[in-house]
Amino acid sequence: MKVSSSLNDNIKTLKKTLPIDKSFDIVNREWTIGNTKANFVFIDGFTKDQIMLFIMGKIQSIDIEHVNIDVIKTLLKNDIPYIEVSTFSDFEDMERAVLSGNTALFIDGQSEGILLDVREYPVRGPQEPDLEKVTRGSRDGLVETIIFNTALIRRRLRDPGLIFELTTIGSQSKTDVSISYIDSVVDHDFLEQLKSQLDKIKTNSLIMGEKTLEELLIKKKWFNPLPQVRFTERPDVVAAHLLEGHIAIIVDNSPSVMLLPVTIFHFTQHAEDYYQNPMVGTYLRWVRFISMISSMIISPLWLYLVYNPELLPNSLKFIGPSEVGNIPLFIQFILLEIGLDTLRLASIHTPNSLSTSMGIIGGLILSEFAVKVGWFTPETILYMAIAAIGTFATPSIEFAMAIRIFRLFILIITGIFKNIGFFISLAIVCTIICTTKGFANQSYLWPLIPFNKDALLNILFRKPIVEIKSSKKD
Repeated sequence: MKVSSSLNDNIKTLKKTLPIDKSFDIVNREWTIGNTKANFVFIDGFTKDQIMLFIMGKIQSIDIEHVNIDVIKTLLKNDIPYIEVSTFSDFEDMERAVLSGNTALFIDGQSEGILLDVREYPVRGPQEPDLEKVTRGSRDGLVETIIFNTALIRRRLRDPGLIFELTTIGSQSKTDVSISYIDSVVDHDFLEQLKSQLDKIKTNSLIMGEKTLEELLIKKKWFNPLPQVRFTERPDVVAAHLLEGHIAIIVDNSPSVMLLPVTIFHFTQHAEDYYQNPMVGTYLRWVRFISMISSMIISPLWLYLVYNPELLPNSLKFIGPSEVGNIPLFIQFILLEIGLDTLRLASIHTPNSLSTSMGIIGGLILSEFAVKVGWFTPETILYMAIAAIGTFATPSIEFAMAIRIFRLFILIITGIFKNIGFFISLAIVCTIICTTKGFANQSYLWPLIPFNKDALLNILFRKPIVEIKSSKKD
């Protein structure tokens, strides 16, 4: 539907296009510019009132009838004292812009309209994200407004090659999605493949933001819990990945940025490593590696050794319960896994002022009485606590949940099939990890497979920044 030169016709079409008479927040404001009728359309709550009053005051006294050249161009060039202005000639462009927060101006006798980008979204402050805290470093985090997030990233990367391409996904939500990359370092073949995949997405909305987009973008087996993209809420982490050639996908209304492509080792690193001395960073990284591996294997391995005490040397004969208790050991572990997840869910839904009390009740009192009545043995609680701490030490919550699923799977198979079950379950988990592919069939285990010595050493050891940059140049 094209814009008509008749304002009355445009208003009629406008009322068919937008629910002006039904939705109170869609404002249709009729007024005059000189002696010419005009009409403003905008969403209440998205518009900067003071700027709109200033613009209206500037153009209200203009006599459009005495403008001998193109009225719209004259207004844009001489009479509208604002930076972000554009034009539209069809109602589809106008509708998308207005629903995104722009203000549309119709003028009688003109077959074009003017869009004023005077948006002011409700937004919270860029505070440090809870999931990615550091002891030293920047305290700002991404927010739910896409333009704020691009500004936080641009503030760290003043490279003219940093590009934010904007697209829209969702037939109903019309969600703004930005594809961000540095033109000089990105893999352009991968970039074009990603754009092609985004263009093929057909959905009515991205109801859960970047998580919905990930599931639409990446097809994988239901039984594989491993994440194939990395999410972060830190602008410094986004900037670091962009410099390495990654692509960041920013979804409006979401504080998390999706990073592609990634490997399994990207989920083992944290910004804390680089805000510390290289030696300290390496130590923290190895502690994290050990914690992550322990969280997946320690409780199933202990269960396997309890079933096979003859495998223990004399120095480790103390491993294993003196009394099994009323419930089989592997059932105890399953109940503890469910209990830990219940405790985690309860902490999410508990007000901050009560979360400490809830943790004390769940972690201390319940476990103590559970041991006394014979539900659990002290060792099962000990090893499950170690596994839980290792899970919490994992930087990525998505990867931590994958480790938890793998641990639960190994426990169940080991408990049912004993010795052979432990090795079969380990083989299945290793097979899933080795056969997992990143986006567009990228290697998930690089730089281990295919082997790259320098890149692997950079993962195992936190080298000084100068050495990392020089190795990349070579």
